[in-house]
Amino acid sequence: MFTGIIEAVGQIRSMTPTGGDVRVRVATGKLDLGDVKLGDSIAVNGVCLTVVELPGDGFCADVSRETLARSAFVNLKNGSQVNLEKALLPTTRLGGHLVSGHVDGVGEVLSRSDSARAVEFWIRAPKELARYIAMKGSITVDGTSLTVNGVNGSEFELTIVPHTLQETIMADYQAGHLVNLEIDLIARYLERLLQGEHAAEPTSQAITAGFLAEHGFMRS
Repeated sequence: MFTGIIEAVGQIRSMTPTGGDVRVRVATGKLDLGDVKLGDSIAVNGVCLTVVELPGDGFCADVSRETLARSAFVNLKNGSQVNLEKALLPTTRLGGHLVSGHVDGVGEVLSRSDSARAVEFWIRAPKELARYIAMKGSITVDGTSLTVNGVNGSEFELTIVPHTLQETIMADYQAGHLVNLEIDLIARYLERLLQGEHAAEPTSQAITAGFLAEHGFMRS
């Protein structure tokens, strides 16, 4: 688990195809690896990866086909900058929100504009994630815990303050940039709970207004 508070910006040093997936080497910059051991988890642009080597200036991890297919990780290359966060501890201050490091989909930056000293971004999420994105709700973008400041269909707005721009890779975002998205854990589990006994059915449908009305969650 993570908090979505980025601890350092690292750099991809190599991405080596290995037996059908990829081994990545990440230089971790100012990230303190003094308490990191083999088997620990580090989020890279919001993707939870397991440390398999500690070469000294960073770490190596294996990236599965599943991760490559579901995230924007496949677009990274040698020299790409990435957001880094170590897994939280029981004593960690939860400054963001609970983040699993499991990417739900890939979004696209549609626009950026200045707003005083902040920058406003509009990002388009995959349509299947739109129902989980709420005004003033939480969303994780490339591992960064952020507050949604506007919603229009599957598009949402973020207002990024100077500190976040300085401490993450978001300052480099331009229209067309692809980002990893993770929805709020509560929204994901709430939908599953609302399916009740139907959750066990292989052909269970997504929650709809009709479903909610049928099961007493909405008045007709």
